[in-house]
Amino acid sequence: MKKLITAHTIILLFFGFSLLSAQSNKGFQKEKTEISTMLDAFNVAAAKADYNTYFDFFADQSTFIGTDATEVWNKKEFMVWAKPHFDKKKTWNFKALKRNIYFSNDGKLAWFDELLDTQMKICRGSGVVEKINGTWKVKQYVLSMTIPNDVVDKVVAEKTALEDILIQELKTK
Repeated sequence: MKKLITAHTIILLFFGFSLLSAQSNKGFQKEKTEISTMLDAFNVAAAKADYNTYFDFFADQSTFIGTDATEVWNKKEFMVWAKPHFDKKKTWNFKALKRNIYFSNDGKLAWFDELLDTQMKICRGSGVVEKINGTWKVKQYVLSMTIPNDVVDKVVAEKTALEDILIQELKTK
C-alpha cells in the first residue's frame, strides 16, 4: 500500500509540475510573439531606412555591437554613425531565418539569438530586450558574421594583418 501511494504521489506531482510548466511556457508565448514582431519590425525599419522608427526600438540606455571589433556604440553614438547611411537610403536588410527567445523568471527581461539572411549572407543577431512602459525595447544588440568551420583558416588569414594592429593597440591601453 505504501508503494502504491508513493507511485500515485509521484505521478500526481509529475502531472502537476508538467501542468505548471506548460502554463509557464504559455504565459511567455504572448511575450515571445510581441518580441518576435518587434524584432521583425526593427529589421523592416532598417531596410526601409526609416531612421526614427528604427531607433525608437532601442531603449535610451542601450548598446549596439557591430561586426567590426571597433563597433561598440551607445544609442546616441550609433545614431550618429548610422545617420548618413539612413539619409542615403544605404541601410541593411535583415530577415530572420530562425529565432530563439528566452526570459528571466519575472518576464521583464528577455534575450534572443537569431540567424539572419543578410547581404553578408548568414549573420547572427543576439541581444537583450526589456519591457519598458509596456513596450519591448532593445537594450543590447550584437551583430556577428557567421564563419563556417571549413573556411575559418582562410578568414583568419584575410583579417590577420588588420587585426594584429588592433590587438597591439588594445594591449597598450
